Amino acid sequence: MSAINFEAKLFKIKDWTILRLPEDASAKLPSRGMTMVKGTINNIPFATVLEPDGKYFGTGVKPSHWFRPDKTLLEKAHAKTGDNVDITLEVTKEWIEPEVPQDVQKMLASSPKVKDLWNDITPMARWDWIRWVRAVKTDETRKKHVDVMFDKLNKGMRRPCCFNRSLCSEPYVSHNWVLLDPTQ
Repeated sequence: MSAINFEAKLFKIKDWTILRLPEDASAKLPSRGMTMVKGTINNIPFATVLEPDGKYFGTGVKPSHWFRPDKTLLEKAHAKTGDNVDITLEVTKEWIEPEVPQDVQKMLASSPKVKDLWNDITPMARWDWIRWVRAVKTDETRKKHVDVMFDKLNKGMRRPCCFNRSLCSEPYVSHNWVLLDPTQ
């Protein structure tokens, strides 16, 4: 797949700076779900997982992807909320490891069998599990997801079942699995 080049504006959702891909750039990606990419922002290299925005075909709004550039990347790229930035993306099969939340780390440490399976599954599968755990609104539901994750990994399941990978699973910047509208 060839590089995808575009210009996009950095937006704010709550206190996060995000970049939402233009619809035509997102349409060039091989998946409606999360997609691992490497690329540049204002010629500064990065690698990230693009998250789906949760918008559906047939709603009048074309679905897209988004990501949250971290503070260091924004500083190196001399970019801030409201700026237009030059982006180049290439899909890659070299997945970065997800940040494993404390509650999941604790659960993994409680069982060598579960930890071994976690280490054996692909980084993409680990991303699926992390996204599934975080995609809830309450601490109580999150605890249930961690408990179910433990049980399923303990039984040898390598991925969460019944998880729609084309939904926005980050509750901080979404509502009903759809990315919130950004502000400048």
